[in-house]
Parts: sequence; structure tokens; C-alpha cells
Amino acid sequence: MDLVELTSYLVKSLVKDPDSVSVKEFETEDDTILIEVLVSENEIATVIGKGGKIANSIRTIVQASSYLNGNKRVKINIESF
Repeated sequence: MDLVELTSYLVKSLVKDPDSVSVKEFETEDDTILIEVLVSENEIATVIGKGGKIANSIRTIVQASSYLNGNKRVKINIESF
């Protein structure tokens, strides 16, 4: 499974309106994959979780998948619109 698909699946499983979620991948200069997650403002708390625990869990799962597939380091930014 692609890292963007995995991230999208995890985030869309958490929110009430999965169609409002946008996940995009960007390449950076330092061999890091940057994944940008945009969710609606009223659901950002659900995705981040108390103390950032859910966001950290999403990052851990995606990073582990990346390492298992021999890919680079992954950075995930979660923002609202």
C-alpha cells in the first residue's frame, strides 16, 4: 500500500466526513517524504487527539510502513482548512 493511501485510510477512518479529507505527498530536498493532511476545522481535534497521541500513532504506522518497504523518512503535517 502506498504511503499516501495508508495515511488517507487512517485519517478517513477517524473523521465523520471522509470526503473532506485531502492527503498529498511532496518530495523534499533532504530525502524526506512530506505528507500534507488537510481536514476540516471542526474535526482537527479528532485527528490530532488528546496530547497529539492519535497524530503520533498515525506517524508511527506510516513511518513503519515506509521502512518495511525500504523507503525514506516520512514527515506528516496535519492542518485544518
